[in-house]
Amino acid sequence: MSSIAQYRLLSTIFKNNRRLYSEIASNPPREPIISASSVINDQQPPPHPPPPHPLSSGTEKKSWGFLKYSLVAALTGGVATAGYATYAHTLDEVDEKTKALRASAKYTVEDDASALDKFQALLYSTGMTVPSKLVELYLDLRRMTEEHVRGFTEPTSDKLLPDLHPMEQHVFTLVLDLNETLIYSDWKRDRGWRTFKRPGVDAFLEHLAQFYEIIVYSDQLNMYVDPVVDRLDPKHCIRFRLSRGATRYQDGKHYRDLSKLNRDPAKILYVSGHALESNLQPENGVPIKPWKLEEDDTALLDLIPFLEYVARHRPADIRPVLASYQGRDIAKEFIERSKDHQRRMQEQKQHGRLWRR
Repeated sequence: MSSIAQYRLLSTIFKNNRRLYSEIASNPPREPIISASSVINDQQPPPHPPPPHPLSSGTEKKSWGFLKYSLVAALTGGVATAGYATYAHTLDEVDEKTKALRASAKYTVEDDASALDKFQALLYSTGMTVPSKLVELYLDLRRMTEEHVRGFTEPTSDKLLPDLHPMEQHVFTLVLDLNETLIYSDWKRDRGWRTFKRPGVDAFLEHLAQFYEIIVYSDQLNMYVDPVVDRLDPKHCIRFRLSRGATRYQDGKHYRDLSKLNRDPAKILYVSGHALESNLQPENGVPIKPWKLEEDDTALLDLIPFLEYVARHRPADIRPVLASYQGRDIAKEFIERSKDHQRRMQEQKQHGRLWRR
């Protein structure tokens, strides 16, 4: 191809390209315009990073739970141990058994001991300090509690009665229960409480006051005992009156404790409709039939001969005498024995008369 032909071909191509460029520039393509906000909204948000695994918090919870259950177990064990010690041993026994433990908290070594021995002694003493302090705290609390409880359960005094006059050292003490023995208290809806005197109680008190020091010992409150005794005994045959504050509370009941009367137990008789159940010294009890408003009752009058016989003959110890009547009606048995004694005495007299003949 000649140079002229090449020149013409290049010119034609150049012109065509120029025309196409101008058309595109003058008539650009119509495409929708997309706003920046729509582009942003159409984009997917970047995924959040996964939360870190709570290793540290879980470990702390496990540690705290273990510590909590350990403390609860230790507290439960301590309370159980204290409860068993309280149930199985007295305060003095616990004090004696824990002396070595409390002394171990003060463990010392000699001055010339080695450094290792001193260090071991320090560790031992430090380790025993807490148990020993807990034992001392238990002993103090139990001692304080028992002293407080004793104020409600024990008689108000170890000597409930004043000393007997020297001229009356030979006199026996007759202790009388109140309810169902000398009186009976009855309640009805239409009239409320009423108190009735047992048949023969006036003669019983007046006659035996010549021989005995008479005491009323009741498990009722003094606000009840005092007015009842005032109406029951206008002649003041009863020397002293003792109420609930003078009893011992034990196993849910109030018991008469004759050992606190400040009298010789060999010279005490306790007459009651519940003599063996309401008295801590049943060997001094004189049982009598409980009275519950029977109009034909003569139990108090029937007992007078036996009590008068005891007061006149003054046995060295009344307890063996009462033991010989155990399980029997004392009033009836005494009458039978008295008849047998009189019969034997009569036979001896007759035998003596025959011998003289």
